[in-house]
Amino acid sequence: LWPAVSAAVDAGREGRLAGRGDATGGNRYAATLTTTYEADLWGGRQAAQRGAGAVLQASVFDRDTVRLTLTAGAAIRWLDAVALQARIGIARLNVRDAEQLLALVQARVRAGAALPLDLAQQRTLLAAQRRALAALQQAGAQARVTLDIWLGEAGAGDAAVRTQSLAALREPVIGAGVPSQLLVRRPDIARAEAQLAAADADVLVARAAMLPRLTLSAGAGVSAGKPGTLLDAPAYSVAAGLLAPIFSAGRLAAGHDLALARREELLADYRASIVAAFGDVRGALHALDGLHAQRVAQADELAQARQALAQARARYRAGGETLLALLDAQRSVYAAQDMAVQLDAARLQAAVALYKALGGGWRGAADGPADARGSGR
Repeated sequence: LWPAVSAAVDAGREGRLAGRGDATGGNRYAATLTTTYEADLWGGRQAAQRGAGAVLQASVFDRDTVRLTLTAGAAIRWLDAVALQARIGIARLNVRDAEQLLALVQARVRAGAALPLDLAQQRTLLAAQRRALAALQQAGAQARVTLDIWLGEAGAGDAAVRTQSLAALREPVIGAGVPSQLLVRRPDIARAEAQLAAADADVLVARAAMLPRLTLSAGAGVSAGKPGTLLDAPAYSVAAGLLAPIFSAGRLAAGHDLALARREELLADYRASIVAAFGDVRGALHALDGLHAQRVAQADELAQARQALAQARARYRAGGETLLALLDAQRSVYAAQDMAVQLDAARLQAAVALYKALGGGWRGAADGPADARGSGR
């Protein structure tokens, strides 16, 4: 948008190598200052500037998308690691309970109140619990390695996973908000909007290229045979030129058509990103509702399983229940406890997915609103 200014300083010497010519030769010094400016008659240069700014904004929103993806991904991997840690703790308690029950069965077998088959069944259950514990420990170690990768530092996962249970974690109360808020929060939608703005500017640039161009130029210069006489005879020049395309074999018109087609393409991408954004939010909200209902029902399932196990143990000690019924009650409690942790992890991960679907960048109500664009949260 600004004039171009250039300066030049020259020095030279001329002379003949041989012969008797009329050229005198000698030293020659010159200095020139030139400025040129192309008048933006049709707004093409301003459109090019706006387009470049839109491309820059699109790259900023690309960075925000990567940051949001990394934040949500690291949170999900952290929840995986914590959930596995909690499941390992439950498995250890289950192994301890199975060992205590094995001691009880062994005592009953020695007293003749139980069969060797009962002892073999309990030992089988204990071995299965130990195998499950080893598998969970392996998965937990791998989850920490995966978290290391997301955090970009070896050993970071071990330091990050200090929470032993997900029960104390609560997701914030999340409202989907109005559609306009969603459009502001999502960096991918903002990126598509910026690319569309750049395409609009490219159309104006292509149209301006088909119209005449007016170029203004001015210059001033001095030249002399000695440095001390440079300012004795200064000269200047002023010129204006109008350049109009006449024949380009359809190149300029094709460039304009290409810019129009590109804008239509990006408009379709913009609409698709909006539809996908609303789909992501609706899917995340449905997942939260469904997991909440499952967790409520599963909590009742766990309570009933624990009550059944307590009654089965008491009846088995009194000789009024078979070991098979006690083993079934044990398995039900173990499965319910493990499922409770998995549902808690899934519920929190669904909250993270909703955070990502809403574009991130928000806080709790007590912290006040936050702008997702450039906030870095």
